[in-house]
Amino acid sequence: MQAALEITAKYCRNELEEYGQCVSSKPGSWQQDCHLLKVKVAQCTSSHPVIQKIRSQCAEPFLAFEQCLKENQSSVENCSKHVTDFLRCAENVKHSD
Repeated sequence: MQAALEITAKYCRNELEEYGQCVSSKPGSWQQDCHLLKVKVAQCTSSHPVIQKIRSQCAEPFLAFEQCLKENQSSVENCSKHVTDFLRCAENVKHSD
């Protein structure tokens, strides 16, 4: 699994689980209804150096993914290419653990 996701799961498990449950339980309105939980995940992960590096180096594909989610709130599966692009970028970020 990708290092960033592993770090997120390790250090921010509760926030990530809450956000995931919210998204899956509100397929048509998750973008609005789960925003505060998304912010909590972002705040939790923003302090980790590896995640900071990925955010910096992969900002463009991540923003494209977020934009896709906004435009496809009821059919998020349309954004799978964007997820793949972001994860490919994240995989290529050099980690110094």
